[in-house]
Amino acid sequence: MDQSLYFILLLIALCSVSECVQRQYHFINVKKTWTEAQRHCRENYTDLATVDNMNDMIELKKSVKDGSVGNIWIGLKRTSVDKWQWSSGEPALYLNWGYKQPDGSDECAMMRSGEWHDWPCSNSRTFICSSSNNMNTGLVFVSETKNWRDAQSFCRQNHIDLVSVRNQNENQQIQKFINDSHISNDVWIGLFRDSWQWSDQSNSSFRYWNTGEPNNAGGVENCIVLNPNYLKGQWYDGSCDGTLPFVCHEDKLILITENLTWTEALRHCRQNYTDLVSVHSVEMQNEVKNVVKRASTEAVWLGLRHSCTVGLWFWVSGETVCYQNWAPGNGTGDEDCVSAVRSGAVQSGGDQRWISRPEHDKLNFLCSRYEE
Repeated sequence: MDQSLYFILLLIALCSVSECVQRQYHFINVKKTWTEAQRHCRENYTDLATVDNMNDMIELKKSVKDGSVGNIWIGLKRTSVDKWQWSSGEPALYLNWGYKQPDGSDECAMMRSGEWHDWPCSNSRTFICSSSNNMNTGLVFVSETKNWRDAQSFCRQNHIDLVSVRNQNENQQIQKFINDSHISNDVWIGLFRDSWQWSDQSNSSFRYWNTGEPNNAGGVENCIVLNPNYLKGQWYDGSCDGTLPFVCHEDKLILITENLTWTEALRHCRQNYTDLVSVHSVEMQNEVKNVVKRASTEAVWLGLRHSCTVGLWFWVSGETVCYQNWAPGNGTGDEDCVSAVRSGAVQSGGDQRWISRPEHDKLNFLCSRYEE
């Protein structure tokens, strides 16, 4: 068998879905106010705990090994800014509200005839998920009616997330999908608003409220409390001045804002951390998005390298490139092997897709603490 073909088949055989913990959680059994807890976490770890999904919640609760522990702080706090955002964590830069919409205090959005309306999140509607299973549209319609939070959970567990609409073209594509699917009812989309912000400024839209929460009792409940041993760790709002134990997190991904070539970046990461980062899942890519938005260069080096011998991309950590997030025209394998070796970077803005760059370009880079 041709050596190149053998290598390609071997890579395909090795591809598998891998899971990783994106953060390391540390339980601190010392009672502090929310602000004191934030200061402690920033001085000793990365920040007060951020939670992106249910896997994070499971890991956070595991960090609290004492079954007698009561309420604890995590890193979510109410701000004075009430903003619309997408369930995926993306900011809502494009909005397509209907006439006189949004018209009230409702905090979730549905689509009606291609236009958006705010609506009570507790109401039940059918909904549309973004999905990698539908190769034609990337969309899945769910005919079962659910409230917005339950619809969000369903999409995250079975597909990717409630659908995001980032521009007019996507809005038209979704409306065409609705028309072609003969959907007659209003449908939930992934747009919601709240005034809560994570301490580390993460875009994570994950919320795990207990029923009836947040209720801002007395108008002073601006920080999040949870009991890891009660009601599955669902969240309450509480007064930030109370003193409680807390959970910090330590990021597994570290953005280095020094501008280095790809080879210099690789050496720095291996000397000081573990390696240049490998991105092998949608979840990891979402974590990368949160980190690289703080970069000072238009792109950030990843641990991607191109082999001219077999015409393939690979991760220097040894993982195969199964999950891919290439920008159009990049990552095809038809790389210029004459002028320079090509390495992979992720855009720090826009869609934050992967791009091919000459290895001698000088960029910020992303190191990993993962032990592969």
